[in-house]
Amino acid sequence: MSTRTLSLPRNRDGWRAPAALAGVLAALFVLPVVIDDAFVYHIFITICIFAGLSTAWNIVGGYAGQLSLGHAAFYGIGAYVGMMLVNAGVTPWLGMFAGGGVAAVVAVAISYPCFRLHGPFFALASIAFLEVFRVLALHFSDVTGGATGMMVPLETGWMWMIFQDRLPSLIIAFGLMLLTLLVAWGLRQHRWGFYLVATRERESAARSAGIGTVKMRLLAVAISAALTAMLGTFHAMYLTFIEPGSVFSLTFSIQIAMFALIGGIGTVFGPLVGTILLVPVTELARGWLGAEAVGLHGFVYGSVLVIAVLFMPDGLMSVLSRFFGAGKTARDEDAAGTPPAPTRTQAQRAPIGDVVLQAEHLDKHFGGLHVTNDVSLTLRKGEVLGVIGPNGAGKTTVFNMLSGFLKPDSGRVSIRGADGHFHSPASPGDFARLQLGRTFQIVQPFAAMTVEENIMVGAFHRHPAVADARRSAREIAHRMGLARYLDDEARGLPIGGLKRLEIARVMAMEPRVLLLDEVMAGINRADLQEAIELVRTIRDSGVSIIAIEHVMQAIMSLSDRVIVINSGEVIAEGAPEDVVRQEAVIEAYLGKESIDAAAQ
Repeated sequence: MSTRTLSLPRNRDGWRAPAALAGVLAALFVLPVVIDDAFVYHIFITICIFAGLSTAWNIVGGYAGQLSLGHAAFYGIGAYVGMMLVNAGVTPWLGMFAGGGVAAVVAVAISYPCFRLHGPFFALASIAFLEVFRVLALHFSDVTGGATGMMVPLETGWMWMIFQDRLPSLIIAFGLMLLTLLVAWGLRQHRWGFYLVATRERESAARSAGIGTVKMRLLAVAISAALTAMLGTFHAMYLTFIEPGSVFSLTFSIQIAMFALIGGIGTVFGPLVGTILLVPVTELARGWLGAEAVGLHGFVYGSVLVIAVLFMPDGLMSVLSRFFGAGKTARDEDAAGTPPAPTRTQAQRAPIGDVVLQAEHLDKHFGGLHVTNDVSLTLRKGEVLGVIGPNGAGKTTVFNMLSGFLKPDSGRVSIRGADGHFHSPASPGDFARLQLGRTFQIVQPFAAMTVEENIMVGAFHRHPAVADARRSAREIAHRMGLARYLDDEARGLPIGGLKRLEIARVMAMEPRVLLLDEVMAGINRADLQEAIELVRTIRDSGVSIIAIEHVMQAIMSLSDRVIVINSGEVIAEGAPEDVVRQEAVIEAYLGKESIDAAAQ
């Protein structure tokens, strides 16, 4: 499902989205007050609670992409911590924050090892921990009340969050929902929100941009768990009774996740929309049908989910976003027509300088396979070093060691830092901090983010403020010929545009060393010359480049030096026109016909 936020459109109809949101929020509070019915109050309180819980879940499940199906564990922690403190004479206003703190610590402790799991395995691990907490609550009956559950002392008043009327409970539930929405919105607008979405979309590309992906996921799960626990404390006080089977419930976990899935996972207001759609239907059915409606909510949720998947795979927010974002933006009108090609600045190329990167005796084994064998190379300032060789020669493995994605079994990679000394970084983030950027052989855009947001992820490396990163991203986009597509999702670009976008994202990091992994592959002849000119422009700006390429026209015209790798070894090095004529190179890779074509 899509993860775009419902941003305020930049057109004459821009008032519609905030007005609609304000109207919905006002209705959630005003309608039950006007109707003044206890059951209606209950429905709207339930909507607020579940909207808050689903929004909190969406921070880790939507933004960070970690499908936590055991999220009720944190709800239960908040409920039990708050309830136990109330029984000890502590107001739930303090218990709420205590429960949130405990839940955040527990979330980080159990999530750190689980983040090594991918796909459905993380979801299964979260379910397992949920069951562990349920069993623990049953076992420690002296503290939790065991299977018989716990009740709060029925002391009414704001201090204890227990009231004879429903309006105060609505005020608290509505306030907690607003708090959760504000945290979710603020996080998504912050640099961290961009990092989370980038981590979810393409972890390798995010790491190459200097993002600490594990740290960002831990941040998301801590915030999500704390908010969930705070809501759990209030809900426990509202219900006045809890027991392990209900608070540590898998059904409850799936329920709060489903609201986000139906409303629009990863969007700010999708969970609210999904909750408003589903909760009234099920609660009204229970009220009208009584015992005959047992299990009906599961049927309703399942039916709506099937309809949403079939007809609105991106959730209800995708429909609302199209409605509120209708109309042509000013940027579209300014950029109408053929997109401008990237233009080369007429800067004079500086002389090739000192060594900025050196790799010494790199060896790498995958099991019994010796992938690279004693590979050494150097790169000088302002130089373009071409790397060629047949498929499977070990070129990409060398690139992964040069950028920190693989650790060599022996040997080392050193980069000259801004201080003039050589450093041996250990991780992609360390390489990025030393101003090394890279592209990937298989292009890795952040597909659900716009072109502008993709470039901003790189720009954040040098410009932490969102406004500065956005300004830098727009400048880079204009230089790369991507200005027309700034508001388009990256998934809609053709292969040539995606490759240009990936280069733009890396250049936004302002690298001194750039690793290009087959950026010319798959593009048509018309775009090839533009791509060559683009690389020359980057080179002339003083960036040192190592380029893996199979397109000989690009290698011959761009490279100052070429090294040839075959079977994991460097078999030739020198000027392009000399290297391609060596007998060992012809036999290993090029062939006589290719040499003749390149010479022409």
